[in-house]
Amino acid sequence: MQRLLSTKKARSIIGRFSDSGVLVIGDLIMDHFIWGSVTRISPEAPVPVVEVTEETLLLGGSANVVNNVHSLGGRCYVGGVVGRDEDGRRMIREIKRRGISANGVIVDPGRPTTIKTRVIAHHQQVVRFDRERKAPLRSEAVARVLDYIKKVIRYADVVVVSDYAKGLVTEELVSTVRGLCERLRKPLVVDPKVEHFDFYKGATVVTPNNIEASLASGIEIKDETSLRKAGRALIERLGCRALLITRGEHGMSLFEDGSETHIPTVAKEVFDVSGAGDTVVGVMALALAAGASFREAAVLANLAAGCVVEKVGTATVSPDELMDAVSSGLVPRDMGD
Repeated sequence: MQRLLSTKKARSIIGRFSDSGVLVIGDLIMDHFIWGSVTRISPEAPVPVVEVTEETLLLGGSANVVNNVHSLGGRCYVGGVVGRDEDGRRMIREIKRRGISANGVIVDPGRPTTIKTRVIAHHQQVVRFDRERKAPLRSEAVARVLDYIKKVIRYADVVVVSDYAKGLVTEELVSTVRGLCERLRKPLVVDPKVEHFDFYKGATVVTPNNIEASLASGIEIKDETSLRKAGRALIERLGCRALLITRGEHGMSLFEDGSETHIPTVAKEVFDVSGAGDTVVGVMALALAAGASFREAAVLANLAAGCVVEKVGTATVSPDELMDAVSSGLVPRDMGD
């Protein structure tokens, strides 16, 4: 048996990250974390009282995909929409602070910036509440995003659609992006939402989680047999070259034409899964941009996800951390298809 990815090949791929460009299109979200501790139950209702010690605001949604690509040294382009509010201004500032152009971040005065607030106590999420408007975006805002995409797509090596079903990703937008990718021979990687699955036909790689794959295929994934049926059904339905199903503590399963690769999880402890899917799609895309095969890219994405779930909050991974994970012998061995 051989390792799915050698240390030498991993070093070569990671070394090319800084020369690789990824265009990320999708729903920009601010992740708001309220940190505290719980020492008592409220006398008003059977709920914990959180004594707040800290608050942080981080890039979330498709912006977290951008952040993951950037943290690994990749060149980023971002297309999305924010509101004309303080959260939108903060989003643009945070993107620019990383040295990334915000020219593709369109301000729509008719809707708020999406923000997810998570209350964390003792490394556990107590509650989450969302402020958002999920209605389709105004055609003017979508047209401006598409104009930006058409200008910069030639400079990217891989394109990502990060769909959080907040109004930007429509069948028309995905169709236009797919056509541009086909014309320019750019791989298209999609992080999907179940209700939009048919939008993604013809994408290069689609990365659903276990629940999304079950719902989209109509096959409940409960064992290896049902996993194989669901994976094969989806890759045939979508006509994609690869399908990567993320399975939490069970790792990931990569389906390609005629082959399957099951990649076990590498996380030692799981503190927070917030944003792990963003890490997977970001690293998968960046590795493909750097010349990795689907299998090699999936292994690196799995290692990166294992790193971020051991951190609390919407986290990223550095090139050194990713290389350390490879060098530590965490790359699984090929058990056969």
